[in-house]
This record gives sequence, structure tokens and C-alpha cells, in this order.
Amino acid sequence: MRGRAKALLRTLLIGAAIAGASTATMAAAGSVTGAVRIHSASLTQNGQQVVWRLVTDDEFTPASLAAAQQALCLDITASKPPAFGGELCIGGSRRGAHPKLVFYRVSRSRIGAPHAVTATVTRSSHHELTASFRPASIGATYRSLRWQVLSTSTAANCSATPAGCTDTLPVRAALAKLHTPQLVGCVAGGPSLVYGGSPKVHDMALAFDDGPWGTPPTTDFIRTLARYHVPATFFEIGDQISEYDPTGSVERAMLANGDMIGDHTWTHPDMAALPAAQQRSELELTIDAIRRATGFTPCLWRPPYGDISPELISLARSLGLVTIMWNIDPRDWALPGVGEIIDNVTTNARNGGIVEEHFGGGPRYETLDALPTEIANLRARGYKLVTVAEMLGLRMIYR
Repeated sequence: MRGRAKALLRTLLIGAAIAGASTATMAAAGSVTGAVRIHSASLTQNGQQVVWRLVTDDEFTPASLAAAQQALCLDITASKPPAFGGELCIGGSRRGAHPKLVFYRVSRSRIGAPHAVTATVTRSSHHELTASFRPASIGATYRSLRWQVLSTSTAANCSATPAGCTDTLPVRAALAKLHTPQLVGCVAGGPSLVYGGSPKVHDMALAFDDGPWGTPPTTDFIRTLARYHVPATFFEIGDQISEYDPTGSVERAMLANGDMIGDHTWTHPDMAALPAAQQRSELELTIDAIRRATGFTPCLWRPPYGDISPELISLARSLGLVTIMWNIDPRDWALPGVGEIIDNVTTNARNGGIVEEHFGGGPRYETLDALPTEIANLRARGYKLVTVAEMLGLRMIYR
């Protein structure tokens, strides 16, 4: 634990920023109290999220912390080089009842400017708080971190209160062993047949069929999407995986970049015309091929040619697959030209749009070349580009 004087000095600076007030204003505050007493605390990992759980003996809200010159912060430092350290504090406005998280990067010589952290904060009472966030939101990575909850008060006579000026838990900093999460699956949910997302949500999904492939190499699609920080959904033909991605490195790169992989059958047949046993084989063989290559089990599939039947949709769902269609078709498979692909996608853009394009089954250079302008146009219209799984709110499974 840092020395009390240093902790109180840090709290004075942090508390002023959280309250949106000067230190002089804080000193003049009418109510004087001690530090909020900590009952229990933990820092754990759940998939991509780091979860901070805090239970206190005293009630607290953002307004009460600001008014009483108190701060509740999670002190975080890297257990090994490179150096990293900071304070993740419970903040919010004096009037706001729901807490937010504010992070301050801390070095030996200075405390950095505060910035709001993207996090999910829930409360079951005024004695409890659970906050989930990704390490990147505080400038950290998935590695072991030492942590300790610091509860402090800068009130003039806080030492006269039962709680005193500081409370810490644990007494010595604990170690949270974080690891880079590996996506191993997703859970089918909602409707079994989907043509698009919600018309009320301003997002769109780029989805590509018929790969992996070699003209151009699938890696060119992955790199282009990564360059523009756009996740996509790739529906794969199982029989092509061993030829175009024998080691699984291409598909693992997809998942590492935030892309989603779906089932597009083993041989790309007209599934609705097949007997049920063969339909099942087409889907299961591809699921197994994707799992062997990546460790990931898909929960999405797209029927070749869009041919479906109620029985086929039900069969797919029994295998843990949601049937994904589309509501925007630039007909890139016909090689209409880069400009025509861009115009088609841009003109037909809509809330909950799922675009059907191709990264295999023929030369797909036009589709690849259209992507940068396609992405720019959609972003210029304010669309958030997401995977189909994210659009549908499906749960991801990590280990």
C-alpha cells in the first residue's frame, strides 16, 4: 500500500476532478465524514471483461462521495514490466445517482488527466457495486495486475471519525491473473431465421460467403477489415478449409481481429433439396472443420443460394445454429464492377442491414477493392459496423 500522505494527496486531486469542483470548494463543504468502510472486494476476469466487485459497510452514491470529500478507487499496477499504474475511481455528478468509472494514469511524478471508462456498472443496493470493463479501456492489456481498493477522505477532521481517513482492502495488494481470452463459441438465441437486425438500431453487418479462398487470399480481406477496424462475419465452406487454410492460421486471425465465423455447409449444395440426413451431415462436417481449425464452434449458418425450408431451419437450430439470410445484396458474385458494388451497398444501407458479399467462389478482387469506400460511406452515414452475432446480441463463450 502507498503511504497515507501520498494516498490522501492523490485523493485530494482525484476527488476534486470527480466532483467537478476546486479543492477550495471541497474544503468548504459542510458535511465532514470519514472514509467509506470496505466490507469485501474482488477483481476477476470473465471472458473479455475485467470485473470489479465492491461491497461496503456504509452506503454511498456519486453525490454522497462528492459532498463528503470521499473517494473509492481501485488502485492497479502491473506486476511485471512494462510499468503500468493508475486509479479507477467511482465518479459521477453530484446529482447523478448512477456511478460511472473514471481512470487516472499514475506515475511516480504525476497523476494524469481523468477520462471516463466504458464500463457496465450495476448495483443491487447503495452498499454494493459491480463494474465490468475491458483492460484496453484503461490502457492495460491482459496480463497479471496487482490491485487494492483505496477508500479515502480528505475532510479536515476525518481522523476523528470511527472510519478514519483511509480504509484499504486487501491490506496488501492482491494479484489478479488475467489472460488473453480465446473465443471458443457462441450461443444461438432469438429467432431461428434472421434477415436483418433491428430497424431501430443504427448498425449494419458485412457478411462474406464461400471462403476460404485464394483469389485474392482470404488474409487480404482480414487485413483490409482490420486496417479500418471493422469486424465482419465469414461464412465458410467446410470442404475448402483444408485446401486454403490447412493450419487454421487464417481463421484464427479472423477471430483475433474480432471477426465472426459461420457455417456455409460442407460442399455448398442446395440444402432444401437434400434429405434430412444429408443436410445434417453438410452442417456437422463444417462445424467440426471450423472447430478443428480454430477451437471455435459456430452458432450461425447461411444457406447456399438462400434456399431454405421450415424443416431445415429447425434442424439447424437443433445443432445450435441460427439461419442467417440478408437484406442487402450487391450481387458481387456477378462481377458488376467496384463502383456498382459500392453504389448498391450505399444506396440500400438501412438500420439492421446485413450485406451478402463473397470472399470465395471466384475472383473476388472487386469485392475487396470496394471495401474501403464501402466502409467510409457507411460510416459517413453514421452506421456502426458489427458482426452478425453482435447485431443479434448473441452471447459469446470465452476461455
